Amino acid sequence: MAGSAHGHTPAAWTGVTISFIGFCVAGVFMVAANPLGFWAGIAVVLIGGVVGAAMKAAGLGQPKESREQHEARTAAGRAQAAS
Repeated sequence: MAGSAHGHTPAAWTGVTISFIGFCVAGVFMVAANPLGFWAGIAVVLIGGVVGAAMKAAGLGQPKESREQHEARTAAGRAQAAS
């Protein structure tokens, strides 16, 4: 696990931050019994996901793992589980 970045990228941080703000907005308006504000907050949550995915596509996310890296990581995990 030490070799994994766990999503610490600008794309992940931005997407999660926007989604968190949307959840907060939706929560406030849900308690206030305002359906329009609630759905606006849910829309912000969805926008956060779209922004995060767009930033990842633009190269600001975690790079894809090559086939060789994936096979080596899988083999190491199996060897560790066997011992």
